[in-house]
Amino acid sequence: MTITTPAPTHNERARIDKAADFAYRMRHHVIDMGEAQGQGYVGQALGAADIFAAVYADRLNYRADNPHWNERDRFLLSTGHYAIGLYAALAAAGIVPEDELETYGSDDSRLPMSAMATYTPGMEISGGSLGHGLTVAVGMALGLRHQNSQSRVFNFLSDGELDEGSTWEAAMGAHHHRLGNLIAMVDMNALQADGPTAGVLGIEPVHEKWAAMGWNVYRIDGNDPAALLGAFDSACAASAPAGKPSIIICDTKIGYGVPLLENREKAHFMRIDEHEWAICRQQLTDRFTDPTYLQENEVQA
Repeated sequence: MTITTPAPTHNERARIDKAADFAYRMRHHVIDMGEAQGQGYVGQALGAADIFAAVYADRLNYRADNPHWNERDRFLLSTGHYAIGLYAALAAAGIVPEDELETYGSDDSRLPMSAMATYTPGMEISGGSLGHGLTVAVGMALGLRHQNSQSRVFNFLSDGELDEGSTWEAAMGAHHHRLGNLIAMVDMNALQADGPTAGVLGIEPVHEKWAAMGWNVYRIDGNDPAALLGAFDSACAASAPAGKPSIIICDTKIGYGVPLLENREKAHFMRIDEHEWAICRQQLTDRFTDPTYLQENEVQA
């Protein structure tokens, strides 16, 4: 299903602005953490920031002062190497103190380079080998339904995870059990560790495949806050205690918001020179405060 975004009302404009501001703060957090290590999965985190922001700034039901609140919605990061992005979201949401981001990747830090649920507040599952997250999400959504819980499960996937057979087994299981309380999202940045996704293992037509599995499917520009909010609105409206699961396919750009990194050839795991961090930070500030850019995005929204 293609999402058509109408001209926003005043309240909708406020929602869009809130999500966009959340993503902007996230991107600055990502650059700060990346600079502390000089390297990392910075490109993915920048590209997916708008997705995380749409969830945490607008949709997820949580309590920042009580990450284990029983009635919370669950956000599962299937792609553990995207942890730097989720840490940025947790900091922007007030779940992790912002000054703790300085410890990213350090010994004894609660913020290791790959997601570890035992260390980090707000981290529901540990990440490592890809293709496990959706399976866990199916079990969690089924368990919540048996408990008559109104909580939803949100599962973040990468396009590389669509290479994994376990992902498609989980997709079938979600449809079979009619898990309307499950919403997945896929970061379609077209790149994985071994190169462009299309060259490693072609996954298109993605929309048709998920629809054939019995899911509600929405495909959008994953760097457009308005489109993201609209897609989550539609997915949540379509959900029911025993209905179809939903998936939002998000076409994103690696390094989005920082032209220096958007155009980098080796972008899966980035090593960034010491002098380049200041450039990244300035480009990010210019990108989202330049009047021409803002005007263009106002029209698109």
